[in-house]
Amino acid sequence: LQEKYIEVASELIVYTYFFSASEDVLPEYVTLPELPAVVVFKDGTYFVYDEYEDGDLSSWINRERFQGYLNVDGFTLYELGDTGKLVAIAVIDDKNSSVEHTRLKSIIQEVARDYRDHFHRDFQFGHMDGNDYINSLLMDDLTIPTIVVLNTSNQQYFLPDRHIENTEDMVQFINNILDGTAEAQGGDGVLQRIKRIIYDAKSTVVSVFKSSPLLGCFLFGLPLGVISIMCYGICTADTDGGVDEHEHEAVKKENSDRELTDDGSEEEREEEKNGKYTELSDGELQQKDLLEKKKD
Repeated sequence: LQEKYIEVASELIVYTYFFSASEDVLPEYVTLPELPAVVVFKDGTYFVYDEYEDGDLSSWINRERFQGYLNVDGFTLYELGDTGKLVAIAVIDDKNSSVEHTRLKSIIQEVARDYRDHFHRDFQFGHMDGNDYINSLLMDDLTIPTIVVLNTSNQQYFLPDRHIENTEDMVQFINNILDGTAEAQGGDGVLQRIKRIIYDAKSTVVSVFKSSPLLGCFLFGLPLGVISIMCYGICTADTDGGVDEHEHEAVKKENSDRELTDDGSEEEREEEKNGKYTELSDGELQQKDLLEKKKD
């Protein structure tokens, strides 16, 4: 066990504190069933590692390195993904001191404290200030205050089907998730991935226009303008090409007609010339006849 502990400590030292000590330095209220033992101190108490119940030492330490109740943010939620636990979060506004906000936070804290033995293997509890991050994660618009349970391993989430009024309602909601009767939403399927791409693109465009409208017009207007000009140029070039082709055919046809006309004129001129030659021949014959008669 000590060798395993040293090996795990060398891997996870960047995430939490590890100590090695003799039994004499432990507080009096700490009782160990056997030695050597691995103990975690948190939430005002301690928990002893049991190899038969808790399984692999590395996995147990990774699950137990967080407090039972956390103030959850984006980075913490990312780290909780390594624990394999579902994360039950009260999404509230810390600046809002109304009864509804404080009541949901208290309910989550009571469940984390009083029902640890029932749920600590499968659930991590906490609260999140504001709904901006959770909305972007779920691609949904949650109204606060509310409670959501996240499965960080497959991007699924669970929302209560009724209003959580007390601790018993929250316990019932958690039991419904464990026995599979609660409806899971989201996931990491193909449709969800396509939805994520569209949502991220939409969020990026909206955030740019909200932060700097002029910059947004320049970033998105300039490419659209260039593409529009290119499309217009392509369409115009095709139209002009068609007109030029028609004009070329018309000119070609006109030239052909002219050639035919010229050919006809040449034939007429040849006929006239031949006619003249014929007339001249007849006249010459007549003169020859007259000269012969005179000679006689």
